[in-house]
Amino acid sequence: MAAVPAPLGKLMESVRGFSLAQRTIMIIGVAILVMGAIALATFLNQPKMTPLYSGLAPEDAAGIVEQLKTDGVAYELTGGGGTIMVPEASVYDARLKAAAAGLPSAGTAGYSLLDQMGVTSSEFQQSITYKRALEGELAATIQSMDGVKLASVKLAIPEQTVFVASKTNPTASIFVETRPGSTLTRDQVQSVIHLTSASVDGLKPEDVSLVDAAGNLLSAAGVGMTGGADQQASDYETRVASSVQGMLDRVVGTGNSTVAVAAEMSLESAERTEETFTDPEGSPALTESEKEESYEGNGAPSAGVLGPDNIAVPENASGNGTFTSTDNQRTNAINKVTENRMIPSGTLQRQSVSVAVNESAARELNMEQLTEMVSNAAGISAARNDQVSISVVPFNTDSAAAAQSELAAAAAAETALRNAALQRQLIYAGVVVLALILAVVYALYVRRNKQKREPIDLGELHDYASLSAVPVPMENPHPETVALTNVVLPQPVATFPISHNAKREELSALAATDPALMADYLRTVMDDKRNE
Repeated sequence: MAAVPAPLGKLMESVRGFSLAQRTIMIIGVAILVMGAIALATFLNQPKMTPLYSGLAPEDAAGIVEQLKTDGVAYELTGGGGTIMVPEASVYDARLKAAAAGLPSAGTAGYSLLDQMGVTSSEFQQSITYKRALEGELAATIQSMDGVKLASVKLAIPEQTVFVASKTNPTASIFVETRPGSTLTRDQVQSVIHLTSASVDGLKPEDVSLVDAAGNLLSAAGVGMTGGADQQASDYETRVASSVQGMLDRVVGTGNSTVAVAAEMSLESAERTEETFTDPEGSPALTESEKEESYEGNGAPSAGVLGPDNIAVPENASGNGTFTSTDNQRTNAINKVTENRMIPSGTLQRQSVSVAVNESAARELNMEQLTEMVSNAAGISAARNDQVSISVVPFNTDSAAAAQSELAAAAAAETALRNAALQRQLIYAGVVVLALILAVVYALYVRRNKQKREPIDLGELHDYASLSAVPVPMENPHPETVALTNVVLPQPVATFPISHNAKREELSALAATDPALMADYLRTVMDDKRNE
């Protein structure tokens, strides 16, 4: 049999000396470590999952799951069943197989509709199919944005004909359903509107309407991505007030001023066309013509004047028949400028800015200079009849003091909660440490009592001579420090047995004379027995 290494032998010897409770605790700890190692290895060996499709309809998700089960591909369902996760190594293969099976069906309503058209399709069918394909492609693109669960696009593209004098612009309506807990930001709304308007020829951003699942109008037709006039006015007022307030905080100090801005925005949008004609100086005439007519001859005599009886009395018997006429025509160059302008709604018509300054902070301020600073910061225009009003009034500090006291109380409550949590953690830690200490003390106590109660078989001393031959020192100033090297073990005698009564008497005498030596001797006998 191969020899056991020394460290392993010591470990096994220590384990043999454990009590039942200690062995149970050790087995439980080893089992926990093994299970933790198995769980860690299982977690590390799991494949990395990546989304195969997201935002799927229930019927599409069911079809793809059946396809994955048939192919034996592991999958996970997240996002309320609308997102399918597959191992990263299998994502492209799974997508190709799903596409070959016509899944997901919602994503095929794009340009793939044009593949289903036959040669006998009418012009009306072709135009309708193209519009449906374009709507499907736009919806799929918008649906791939973060936070968008479902998107639907409807296009109104008027038919162009030469028999209509005015041209009608196309419009678009978009419906967007966001995921739970997500909302479309202003930048996302602008992105959707610009994406749609750039995909349709002649579609302008202000002709795109965007509505979410809650019925909120995010972009109105005729207004565009900037929202309504009320929203524009609110945004303008907030921006101007923030600019003026930031300037006043640096001048009079934080909390010593307040700003209110009222803006009037235009609610109408219009299109204006202007034509301007100017005469260029120094430019020659484009065309010039002259026509002259003349006639010479005797003319008929004049009729004369009426007489008393309404009878004409001739004045002259003959008249001059000469006639001369000159006609000049000239075409001059002229400048013509045609200007088309779109006047959107939300144009600023008038604004008024009101500023209140705390009396205690405005004692050394130049009010004229402060008014000029506020006017420049707010963009006041005299042409719009804008107004600026600055008033110096004493501020009411009761609310500020109450808010300060509430903040202090909230901070104190938070500190108390944090201290209470820390105390609970310390108590829990102390209880755990105390339990561990008690468990260790109890284990040591049980082991010591077990060693004390272990019976000694005196029959094992039959191989030793009489204990009276053991030299016993009479005086030992330090009996507790007696080394085992001072003990002279008796020589084994195999000729005759020693009675048990004699052994007990000798052991009693040795224990009465030198208890420390007796204890060391018994410990040596027990160790020899354990090592057998």
